Amino acid sequence: MKFLERALKGPNEWWKYLLLPIIAFLIANTLGAIPLGIAAIFGAATGGTLNPDNPGDLTGLGLDPNLSLFLLMFPFLVGLIGFILILKPFHKRNVKEVINGTQRIRWNRFFYSAAIWAMISGLMLVVDYSMNGQYYELNLNWSLFLPLILVSLLIIPFQTTFEELIFRGYLAQGVARWTRSRWLAALLPAVAFGLLHIMNPEVKEYGFWITMPQYIIFGLVFGLMSVLDDGIETAMGAHAANNIFISIFVTAKASVLQTPALFINNHVDPVKDLIIMVLAAVIMIGILAKKYNWNFAILNQRVEGEKE
Repeated sequence: MKFLERALKGPNEWWKYLLLPIIAFLIANTLGAIPLGIAAIFGAATGGTLNPDNPGDLTGLGLDPNLSLFLLMFPFLVGLIGFILILKPFHKRNVKEVINGTQRIRWNRFFYSAAIWAMISGLMLVVDYSMNGQYYELNLNWSLFLPLILVSLLIIPFQTTFEELIFRGYLAQGVARWTRSRWLAALLPAVAFGLLHIMNPEVKEYGFWITMPQYIIFGLVFGLMSVLDDGIETAMGAHAANNIFISIFVTAKASVLQTPALFINNHVDPVKDLIIMVLAAVIMIGILAKKYNWNFAILNQRVEGEKE
């Protein structure tokens, strides 16, 4: 095992694990938000307004929805670059070592996980549509839908990679260094990941105690996948596939991503969505465990090695 163990080497003062994510998010929301700010100013100057209930809905500014998606995702790209640049002087560790503790990224795991999660998501959507088709509104506009596919595939992986590097990679390594617990390395970053989304419009629309378990369980599943697979490639792939799938195929009034998706879901049931997500996660972990011969007993083993 090398992924969590890598954090036992090199300079790893506890305060760095608090400071670096804060700096990365500040970079994302300042430098990275400049294009969005410029667009908002021009939109407001022409009489446009933001949706107070959903800041991710930029249609009131008169912006093309695909341009809006790009502008909303662009800060994560800038934050990702900032994180990578600061990581080395902070820890004498490169981004590949945050991904799996080695100098090689296992891209085959990334793409396999993405494909499996996309297929599971597609199956779940087909089943739900067949049972609750009256709640789905076809929203197909080819002039918007085709560019949406391209924009989603190009920009969303930067957003999901940024989050996976911070939570399933960097913070998990930090927790592992100071607790030596693989369970806590999966759980604590998952809680932080959930709280990161506390301002999402879904939380306001459906309630904290309904939506927050979804985010935390989502993060915990990806955290367990990362610990079991000794690296975050499977989590990176599944997270990217999840967000791309939602962006392209189904949106809702309260969705943080307002895109010209294929369908609009006019009746979101967060409890049902939580059950579906847990079922999808169990299937996903089962498939990956069989594929990669995961040893679940590793979760109870301490992260061993000498701190430097």
